[in-house]
Amino acid sequence: MELLSEDIVPEYARDVKHEAREFAQEHIAPNAEEYYRAGDYPWEILEAGQDAGLVAQDIGEEYGGRGLDVVQMLAMAEEFYRADAGIALTLQLASFGAEMLEQYGTDEQKEEYLRPLAEGEEISGLAVSEPDVGSDLAGMHTTAEKDGDEYVLNGEKYWIGNGVEADWITVYAKTADTDDRYMNYSLFIVPTDAVGYDAEHIPEKMGMRASKQAHIVFDDCRIPEENLIGTEGGGFMMLADFFNHGRIVVGGHGLGLAAAAFEEAWEFVHEREEFGRHVSDFQAVQHGLADMRLEFEAARALNYRAAEKVRDYDNPGLWAAMAKTKSTEVARDNAQQGMQFHGGRSILTDRRIARVYRDVRIPVVYEGANEIQRNLVYRQSGE
Repeated sequence: MELLSEDIVPEYARDVKHEAREFAQEHIAPNAEEYYRAGDYPWEILEAGQDAGLVAQDIGEEYGGRGLDVVQMLAMAEEFYRADAGIALTLQLASFGAEMLEQYGTDEQKEEYLRPLAEGEEISGLAVSEPDVGSDLAGMHTTAEKDGDEYVLNGEKYWIGNGVEADWITVYAKTADTDDRYMNYSLFIVPTDAVGYDAEHIPEKMGMRASKQAHIVFDDCRIPEENLIGTEGGGFMMLADFFNHGRIVVGGHGLGLAAAAFEEAWEFVHEREEFGRHVSDFQAVQHGLADMRLEFEAARALNYRAAEKVRDYDNPGLWAAMAKTKSTEVARDNAQQGMQFHGGRSILTDRRIARVYRDVRIPVVYEGANEIQRNLVYRQSGE
């Protein structure tokens, strides 16, 4: 059975999908359990991904990347996440947020900061969420005040991928306090060795343990004014557009996890015997597997349609929200059903289904919790 078949994938995106699958089979899947148990950062696999041209390759060719679009990134994501979500997240967070620098930054910024990412010499991250604020992009508290030819950052960020490991991060901070709360924020390039930047890993997570997130504190952290990305006050709009692309890729996270859950459940019930019969012979089990397959195929069809809508800027916010919500919730539901089919064995930590079950809890929250996505779907359906 081939769940992640290429027939739904546009032809131009199939080559990178094949590359991602081969890489996942060679580097990710064989090491998934080890890294999950250890909770270590998979530096060696990240470096292999950089060498293979599968990390930070949505950066344009003129800066050393391959210029992969959102459809190609989706095709890559579903392959990586079927193999393991934690390692896959590390690979995809290595340049998270850099797309905004490429779209809105100066030529000097792009040459200095993008090229090392694309060439595998550096990694970056994106700092938006805060300890007390998650999905409210217009409610963040970290400030960046202009002082001469510098900006001074103060505040905290939380859940920040590569906050410790990165060479630099893109920081979302408040630069004004006007009545228009959507025009009060800006984006900045912040080197992690800047004075006043302090980061530590957050307490260990239940899932995606091979990916590391940080708590960052900015204490009078000074950066030059030329580290402003785009225009002051434009951060919210830049970030909102970026998240449309990001949510499609998160939909790919869900598809890969949903496929992994289905594969594990299918294999187990066809091998396991109860009451003198294979578990797969029971109609209730067959119906459960049928529902898993039905929902997976519906999510995948929606996600690839949405990817093309976002690529073409055809009502991207609506389609990105729908794809992210559907795909991640199908992953959650498939993992739950897979656990039920495994019975008592589902609670054994050496089972792949148990790892998937923990991992699927995370994508329904990140990149905007699914409750927020439903708000977007409702509002934008009427526009």
